[in-house]
Parts: sequence; C-alpha cells; structure tokens
Amino acid sequence: MPRCFWCSDDPLYQAYHDQEWGVPLRDPGRLFELLLLEGFQAGLSWITVLRKRERYRQVLFGFDPVRLARMTDEEIEARMQDPGIIRNLLKLKAARRNAQAWLELPDPAAFLWSFVGGQPIINHHAGRETIATETEEARAMSKALKKAGFTFVGPTICYAFMQASGMVMDHTTDCDRYAPLAG
Repeated sequence: MPRCFWCSDDPLYQAYHDQEWGVPLRDPGRLFELLLLEGFQAGLSWITVLRKRERYRQVLFGFDPVRLARMTDEEIEARMQDPGIIRNLLKLKAARRNAQAWLELPDPAAFLWSFVGGQPIINHHAGRETIATETEEARAMSKALKKAGFTFVGPTICYAFMQASGMVMDHTTDCDRYAPLAG
C-alpha cells in the first residue's frame, strides 16, 4: 500500500498512518490526548511517542483532564521515575497545566476546530517539498492556546496536531489514504 513519505515500515507507525493520522477527530477527550502527546513529542520522533502512548494512558489517568489538573508535584515526581514514558519534568508539568487550561475552555473541540473554520483543510501535496511545518492557522491556534494558559503549543506543535487530528489533511496525493480523506 503506498503511504506518505514519513511512514516507516514499523507496523505501529503504519497502523497509525493508515487508521488515525489525518482522520477528522472531534471527540474532546481524544483531541486532548493528542494535543498532550504532540507536546511530549517536541524534539523527538513521533514513533517514540507512539511506542509510549499506552504507558502514558496508564500513568496520566487515561488523559482525563479533571484528574490530570489535580495531579500533585509528588505524582509528577513519581512519573519521572517511569522508564515507560518520556521523563521530562517540564513536559509533565505542562500536561498538568494544559489540563487546567483545557477545563477552562467552554467547548474545547469547537475552539480547536474554529482555527480551520470548523471543516478540514484539504491539501493536495504531491510530495514533501510543499508540506508546511507551520501555517497561519497553526500560529493563530498557538497564540490563542498560550493566551488561554497552555504550554508546549508552539506553531509547529499546533500544525502537527492539526495534521494528526484531521483538521488539515496532508496525506500526499500518491498515498492510499489521500483519496478517501480528500473526498
């Protein structure tokens, strides 16, 4: 099956590409999880985060923002000892802060989707050369999230989040997922 240039032959990566990446996601809980995971990915490869996603779900209360918002410094410190996750104190504290900010948003899914006008942006890239790492929409999302109290939400992270959640469809035209998602 032809896939996007970035998808390796790792079965976990292929399953993510084939079933999740670029599929419009509107469930607030899953959007929150994905936003946090994109923050954990900062400076690392996405496959690293994918391999640790299940452990994150276990140690971060299933990405329940209510429980995460109440996570204590002691609980964060305990997670810093867990080799099953990316042990970065700033990123773990950001997960707590972002949960607190998330809970302040009246309708987080609608808020996030508002940066693309409520509908996916469908791009038609023939190859990697024309795919952006950030866009005006991602910069606007980043600015608004930071103003709302979020951290680890720079424009590049926001654009990767937009691609992953299907707010932006960036499968290349030679990828098998392009036609069903561009449809």
